[in-house]
Amino acid sequence: METRELEGLVSVVTGAAQGLGLGIARELAERGSKVLVADLQLAKAEAECENFRVKGLDAIAIELDITNSEGVRDFFSRIEQLDILVNNAGTGQQVAPISELPDLEWHRVIDATLTGSFYCCRAGAEIMEKQEHGAIVNVSSINGQNPAALVAAYNVAKAGVISLTRTLALELAAYGVRVNAVCPNEVNTPMLRTGFKIRGLNPDDAIEELNQSVPIGHIAEPEEIADVVSFLSSDEARYICGSLVEINGGKAVY
Repeated sequence: METRELEGLVSVVTGAAQGLGLGIARELAERGSKVLVADLQLAKAEAECENFRVKGLDAIAIELDITNSEGVRDFFSRIEQLDILVNNAGTGQQVAPISELPDLEWHRVIDATLTGSFYCCRAGAEIMEKQEHGAIVNVSSINGQNPAALVAAYNVAKAGVISLTRTLALELAAYGVRVNAVCPNEVNTPMLRTGFKIRGLNPDDAIEELNQSVPIGHIAEPEEIADVVSFLSSDEARYICGSLVEINGGKAVY
């Protein structure tokens, strides 16, 4: 059944031209929100927004490099209304032990996954404080709670997103702004499939193996994460603040 509980609200979703971010942007739009689809891949974002508009949904593509502090400030300074901010943009990591992890790779992952989320949270918080309402949902990961070997930068970045979420929740609650995070397990996205290819694995075979490790029987599709993000963004979650929502299909974190 179609719901329009986000009618009249304005959302920003980062990293929304494909994969999980696109799924989140689509779900927010289907629930009535006007969505700013922010991504470095402007052409891809514009094509997806055109698909949205064909379906009668309200979406605008915006080019945004979340690692550029001034660029982020400029983007948010042009937004008059901001009700929902979803910090989804980030990047994976080249597999390597810490003893062999190059400086450039460490900084690339931290900048795109943690520092970029900080820049957007800071700018979004300024708007929401003045409005005295709003919801921020940060996309962390199971890796932020239970680190895996050979991806130290990614683990640390996602753990940092969790700490950023909880800190910001404490600071913004008095302004009527809620901040939460979702911690998915593996999600069936282009980034996941690309990661398998880089490691010399067949993506379909690797995903099927992952499916067998999940009690529910399959890894998450973007829409299954998007439903939770949309809930946290809505008034139905009005008393949820500073929380981490594990979305893992029953697969234990520890």
